[in-house]
Amino acid sequence: MDYRAGETLLVDKDLGWTSFDVVNKLRYALKALYGVKKFKVGHAGTLDPLASGLLLICTGKKTKEIDGFTGLDKEYTGTISLGATTETYDLESEVQHVADAQVPDLNALKESMSGFVGSIQQTPPRYSAKRINGQKSYERARKGEQFQPKSVEIRINSFEIVAFKEKNLDFILSCSKGTYVRSLAHDLGEKLGCGGHLSALRRTAIGSFRVEESMSVEDWVETIKKSPSPAGNNVDLNL
Repeated sequence: MDYRAGETLLVDKDLGWTSFDVVNKLRYALKALYGVKKFKVGHAGTLDPLASGLLLICTGKKTKEIDGFTGLDKEYTGTISLGATTETYDLESEVQHVADAQVPDLNALKESMSGFVGSIQQTPPRYSAKRINGQKSYERARKGEQFQPKSVEIRINSFEIVAFKEKNLDFILSCSKGTYVRSLAHDLGEKLGCGGHLSALRRTAIGSFRVEESMSVEDWVETIKKSPSPAGNNVDLNL
């Protein structure tokens, strides 16, 4: 592989890693391979630490194509826990059980979920990296500031039930760029009147790229280490 000319690496991100953790790990390996102090590496779409799955990493000149990749539709599998909410809409914050929450039956769930399919307005979580007046939303939220992020138009292609047991709804989702699955979980809970939060998430596809075609960060690092030492590796690859 010619990482300098540009490659798109399909990474299966583990839980607990940030997207920048993955970028930094691979950048370090590539700098060592080429014997340089700088090497361009970037990701095409953030994946939260509590989410696993497909992350596209671009190297070298391929980083110029990142914007095109970020615009692709995404597919996810995950779990929404009903009958309880959290401030961050996921398990990053304390779970608060909704008093007397009545979780609806399967038919009511299907009907409510179908209402989210199509082009809809979605409000991002207050705890997100969205910038408001130049400041990240989560920084303002942590300071206790009262504010409401502006809603944005997104598209839900499909939102279907895989399994439903003991208030836990396993789902499969196809959606557009800019969709916050955490907000979708929260909004579904509100619509049902019982509250809900995202308790598991895995990204399975970005456009035509599938997680089944990916490798772990550790496997990519080993692959890079075993690559032949490039000719002229004393060149500064500040591409």
